[in-house]
Amino acid sequence: MKTNIGISENKRQSVEIELSKFLADEFVLATKTRSAHWNVEGIDFYDKHIFFETQLHQLDEIIDGVAERIRSLGHYAPATLKEFLELTHLLEVKRSKTNNSKAYITELLADHESIIIHCRENIHYFGSELKDFGTSDFIANLMLTHEKMAYLLRSHLN
Repeated sequence: MKTNIGISENKRQSVEIELSKFLADEFVLATKTRSAHWNVEGIDFYDKHIFFETQLHQLDEIIDGVAERIRSLGHYAPATLKEFLELTHLLEVKRSKTNNSKAYITELLADHESIIIHCRENIHYFGSELKDFGTSDFIANLMLTHEKMAYLLRSHLN
């Protein structure tokens, strides 16, 4: 059935393209967070293992929310690793060769900050240019969630 929500097909397509990039970023970040959860080593192993698991659960909810937003606009969400790697802004590979918590936290923090900047750059675009204030609001809330997650990561580095 055709989606009729007051946004033209062309604009909904533009929103879907950008949301797919967000979805890819979230999936790559979740994968990197899962790696931290599985592979962290050191005296703080247990605490960081649980901490990364908590953040991973948050990212899983975000991924589902972004995919559902794409579907609510009448499009299909990308769902393959190949698509995610083609769409993401993040680096898939680890920057550090160590598995200590500081290395993981530093890398994950940089990725969260990258997503925050990407959100901030697109809030106005979704609302003002594409007339999709729902997605603009969705992205603003996504930004707030990543800001809090980044704050929690950053707090471990001080």
